Amino acid sequence: MAEKHGKLEEVRLTTPVSTEAIAGLKLGQVVYLDGVVYTGREGVYQRILDEGLAPPVDLKALSNVNFHCSPAASVAEDGTCNVGAVTATASFRFSKWMARWFEVSGARVIIGKGGMAEAYYKSVFVPAGAVYLVTVGYGTGALLGRGIKRVRAVHWLEELGIAQALWVFEVENFGPLLVESDAAGNSLFESHNRALAARIEGLYEGLKPPALHRYGETDDRKDELI
Repeated sequence: MAEKHGKLEEVRLTTPVSTEAIAGLKLGQVVYLDGVVYTGREGVYQRILDEGLAPPVDLKALSNVNFHCSPAASVAEDGTCNVGAVTATASFRFSKWMARWFEVSGARVIIGKGGMAEAYYKSVFVPAGAVYLVTVGYGTGALLGRGIKRVRAVHWLEELGIAQALWVFEVENFGPLLVESDAAGNSLFESHNRALAARIEGLYEGLKPPALHRYGETDDRKDELI
């Protein structure tokens, strides 16, 4: 379901996100999720992919949405958990695991911070039928936390600690998240970078040369300065 508010289009998706819903996502759409989301980052990837441990839960049956994050969580004496906020972590650090992770986990939606290279989306995400959603800014951790309705389970907490453990969240209206890569492997960030780069020369048109020069200074953007 999609709704337009101003120039941004909002999409509400239910996990596991269907192949059809993934194919319909467009760059720059704002996504909100309902259902189950689990966290998994380098600690989880190392144990399952590098050390060969079996996943502590049937990931393919659980959800196809994997969040790269560190929860601001507390664990009570009775074992119950409370999560006040969730802070996304930079996904590019996990790129070496993603191709194998898609195979093992069945994940098709990755949430994180910063995104990855467009060439990587095309070579790794597209063959897996996966897309990337990016969190919005640094101040949305508490906002995302409001979308977590219940901690269903937490696995490998003692072994990996709060930040690295595999958390399973039941979420409602979880977002906002931006579509950074689509089903064709296009990148929102890189498409905007290309558009800006194509126009940057025009910013200098009509300007006079600088009146003062430092030794070795150049206004030719093609020159390499060391």
